[in-house]
Amino acid sequence: MIVEEDFLKAVKNLISKASLELPEDVIAALKKAYELEKTPSARAILNSILNNIQLAKTLRRPICQDTGLPLFIVEIGRNFNNCRIDYENILAKAVKEATKEIPLRPNCVDPLTDLNTGDNTGRMAPIIFYNFNDSDRLTVTYFPKGAGSENQTGLYMLTPSTPIKNIKKIILTHIVEKAALSCPPVIVGVGLGGGADTALYLAKKALLRPIGSKNQEPLLSSMESELLDLINKTGIGPMGLGGSTTALAVHIDYACRHTASLPVAVSMQCWAARRAQLVVSRNGDYTII
Repeated sequence: MIVEEDFLKAVKNLISKASLELPEDVIAALKKAYELEKTPSARAILNSILNNIQLAKTLRRPICQDTGLPLFIVEIGRNFNNCRIDYENILAKAVKEATKEIPLRPNCVDPLTDLNTGDNTGRMAPIIFYNFNDSDRLTVTYFPKGAGSENQTGLYMLTPSTPIKNIKKIILTHIVEKAALSCPPVIVGVGLGGGADTALYLAKKALLRPIGSKNQEPLLSSMESELLDLINKTGIGPMGLGGSTTALAVHIDYACRHTASLPVAVSMQCWAARRAQLVVSRNGDYTII
């Protein structure tokens, strides 16, 4: 069983890991893009991005000046035997302390007064989503997403009769209009079905899937590959200045919808695809992935 003091320390380490180091799959995808890129300016940009990633890790400084709005996905196993953790308070305290210690840029602003809270916490901040599963462990995913990519999110409420080819066109059109504003190369998340809120959640959560992983649904796997190829043929390129790599991946998730509704959500993540995961076992041992 993990005690709250150790859990607080673990979450702070989680925030630090995500803020200072990119996951290996993202780095590998950026390196591959650099190796395949033919446009000199695009190669220079990708080289600068890769140097920035290494400097952030070496100097222990945030990868990007926009350190995002803190978001956690907490997945609680039904056989995880510690139900006494005060998740909201501990996650908020971890964010407050990490903001000062790492440091993180204070990004949390009251929408009514425009006042910055100063520590990345406030009403319903940090953002926390909860899921339950049949495991015997606790998993906490930290996903700080910057405003540049978050501002390019789209939600489309389509009629149920909309064919797949039209859905692909809507997604592609959205990317062409918004990708250059999202610090490409981007990762594209798509949510199909559910309600409007479900589609948006699925689109954002799809961004957490490892780059290079295959969708288990054959139709969606094919759709992901086709969209990625089409997006990279647009020539938007790294940072929107031209080149052959506009997106590193397209990830799609779906949920059953209402018979009279077809929501489609598109979420983009910039090249600084920060994410990290804390896994706590029943006996209190933990690892950060």
